[in-house]
Amino acid sequence: MKNKIYIYNTLSKKKEEFNSLTKDYVGMYVCGPTVYGDPHLGHARPAITFDIVFRYLQNSNYKVRYVRNITDAGHLENDSDEGEDKISKKARLEQLEPMEVVQHYTISYHKAMEHLNCLPPSIEPRATGHIIEQIEMIKKIITNGYAYEVNGSVYLDVKKYNKDYNYGVLSGRNLEDTLEGTRKLDGQNEKRSHVDFAIWKNASKEHIMKWPSPWGTGFPGWHMECSAMSEKYLGKTFDIHGGGNDLTFPHHEAEITQSNAAHGCAPVKYWMHNNMITIDGKKMGKSLGNFITLSDFFNGNHYKLEQAYSPMTIRFFILQAHYRGTLDFSNNALKASSKGLNKLMDSCETILKISSSKNTDFNIQELEDKCYASMNDDFNTPILISHLFEGVKIINSLNDGKAKIDVENLKKLKELFQFFIFDILGLKSKKDNRGENTTNEIMDLILKLRKKAKISKDFETADLIRDDLNNVGIEIKDGRDGSSWHAKSK
Repeated sequence: MKNKIYIYNTLSKKKEEFNSLTKDYVGMYVCGPTVYGDPHLGHARPAITFDIVFRYLQNSNYKVRYVRNITDAGHLENDSDEGEDKISKKARLEQLEPMEVVQHYTISYHKAMEHLNCLPPSIEPRATGHIIEQIEMIKKIITNGYAYEVNGSVYLDVKKYNKDYNYGVLSGRNLEDTLEGTRKLDGQNEKRSHVDFAIWKNASKEHIMKWPSPWGTGFPGWHMECSAMSEKYLGKTFDIHGGGNDLTFPHHEAEITQSNAAHGCAPVKYWMHNNMITIDGKKMGKSLGNFITLSDFFNGNHYKLEQAYSPMTIRFFILQAHYRGTLDFSNNALKASSKGLNKLMDSCETILKISSSKNTDFNIQELEDKCYASMNDDFNTPILISHLFEGVKIINSLNDGKAKIDVENLKKLKELFQFFIFDILGLKSKKDNRGENTTNEIMDLILKLRKKAKISKDFETADLIRDDLNNVGIEIKDGRDGSSWHAKSK
C-alpha cells in the first residue's frame, strides 16, 4: 500500500497530494553540480534532501527513476549569457584539459556523496554527452517561433513567449518588472530584449568547449541541458524536479519556458526547492568565496572549524532542519548534532539488549503512525527526528527497568528504528561508521604527539612525523591556531 504523501509544490505555492503521472515509475530530476571545484556544504543539502525523497518514495512502494545531471559545459560566470565558461576557466588557470577538470571534480563529488551515504541516482547524464539532444530541442523552439538567431547565437524570445504562456509562473516574477530590473550588459546588444536568454551561444576562437551546429560553432546555454536531458530520460512531462531555491530563477524558470516553447506542455508536475545553507547570515557558495568544502569538514582543515566533523554528523545536522527552511552553519550547531546523533546511535545498540515481558507500558503503533505522518507531510525530517527521540526515552526507561514492553511492541520498536533511522534518514550505525571515526581519533593523537615534540624542541621528530605522513598522502598544515591535516587528492 502506497502512503498518501503531501509535497509542497513551488509552482502552486501549496502542499499537494502526490500522484504519479505514470504507473511505471516516478520520474525525478534533480540539478546536480557544476564540476569545477571540490563539493562544499552547500552541495550537501540538495543531495541529502532528494536522497531522502528518493529513499522514502522507494520505501512507499514506488519505483523511482532518479536522474541527477552533471554540468560540464555551458555554465558561464555569474550565471549569465556572457563571460567565460566556469570549467574552461578552471582548465586554463590549472593548465589542464577541461575534461580533466570535469573528471577530477566529478570523482571528488562522488566520494563526498558516498561519505554522506547518499544513494547514487538511477541515471547521471552529462551536458557534453547530450549536445545533439540540445540542438534538436533548440530547432523545435525556433520552428515554433519562440527563438531567433543572431550572429551564430540563438536567443529565446521571452516577450513573444509571454504572449502565449506565463513567463514567471514558477518564480512569481512579472515580465514588466523583470524588464525594468534587468540592467543592460556588454555584449547583449544583439538581443531583441534584455530579458531574452541564450539557448545557443556562438563561440569565440578562444573558447575551448564548442561544437558544430546549424548556427555555427558554439555551445548550448546553461539552461538547455536540463530541459533536453530530463525529456530524454523522463519524457516531456514528469513528476518531480528538484534543486536549490537559488535555481528557481533564472534556471528553472528557463526550463519551463524551453519545454513549453518546444513541446507546448509544462515539463514538471511538482517543483521542489531546498533552502540554502548560510554562513554568517549569507548564502554559502563558490561565487561568494565563503564556502567550506566537505573534505574540510571531514578533516577539520578550515579556520572556521573548531574540529573535524564526521559525514554522519553533517548529514544529521542537515536533516534536523526542514528542507525548505534556512540552515545556518555554526560549530555549536554541529557539536549539538554530533551529541544528538550519538544518543540516537547509542539507543540503537541499547535496544538490542532489552528483553520483553508479558505486559507492556507502550503502544509502539502510535509512535510509528507519528513517524509516518511526519514523512508524509512534505518529508518533515526534523519532526521525524523528534519522534525518534520519543523512542529513545522509551528505550532508556526500558533499559533502566522503569517500564516493560511485550514481544510484539519490542519487535515493532526495533523495526521502527531500523527503518526510519537507517533506511529513510540514511544514517550509519557506529559500527558502520567506525573506520572514519577511528581515522580521526588516530590523527588527533598523532598531531598531539607532534605538538608535544615541538614544545620539547624536538624538531627532528616533529619534521619526521610531518614528512612520513606526507609520503603516505596526508598533508599537515601548521597555523596560528595549531595544526590540521587532510588527505591529499590521489
